[in-house]
Amino acid sequence: MRFDLITIFPEFFAGPLDHGIVRRAKEAGIAQIHVQDLREFTKDRHRTVDDRPFGGGEGMVLKPEPLFEAVEKLLGHGMGEAQGKIQPEPGTAILLMSAAGRLFTQETARRYAELDRLILICGRYEGVDERVARHLATEEICVGDYVLSGGELPAAIIVDAVTRLLPGALGNEASTQNESFSERDGHSAKPAGSPGLLLDFPHYTRPADYRGWKVPEVLIGGNHADVAKWRRKKALEKTRQNRPEFSGENG
Repeated sequence: MRFDLITIFPEFFAGPLDHGIVRRAKEAGIAQIHVQDLREFTKDRHRTVDDRPFGGGEGMVLKPEPLFEAVEKLLGHGMGEAQGKIQPEPGTAILLMSAAGRLFTQETARRYAELDRLILICGRYEGVDERVARHLATEEICVGDYVLSGGELPAAIIVDAVTRLLPGALGNEASTQNESFSERDGHSAKPAGSPGLLLDFPHYTRPADYRGWKVPEVLIGGNHADVAKWRRKKALEKTRQNRPEFSGENG
């Protein structure tokens, strides 16, 4: 799979994407990551990528021209005349990192992992010209209900979350099915018809007794059926406690 990251801070990604699973996936040829400097598509000597918004307001907004030209170069073609919108090839998505976007979830990551290519546009300043959202991006994506300084961190999160779902990235494919925000054996912590999401169950390791806090006996007893039952119970408890919106008990 190929990831293209469009940013005004290309050096940002030297750290987050050079470690762990993402680094191993790159070395194995499972993931290809290309960082594109947006300023290469500016026309003035100051390499200007932003401007003041029409109608006034605080801060600056990323201009449309450099972003459209960057994506067109990466795709190898320009606007699709019929729809007046960039038409990526099947298997390609153009994502705008945006506080106004749809929430990125594990299900979103799984959907993206089925594609061949993701182009991620990292916003900055007070936002991005709306024509980028309407006529360039295939989706606007938000990683959470909080404000960040730019789209680089969200883009790195998406690359990590999607890469670990690619075949061969983890080595053990079953591990992605047994972790936080995954459906477990078709069971759901929510009422029928609601998304089946559970937080991860508690994990323990040696020593079995640390400062008087002991590992639950069920995990030491060797009865796999009892362990599975205990893990599901504790996952439900943790979900109700920390993310009640998943369990249908948020109000």
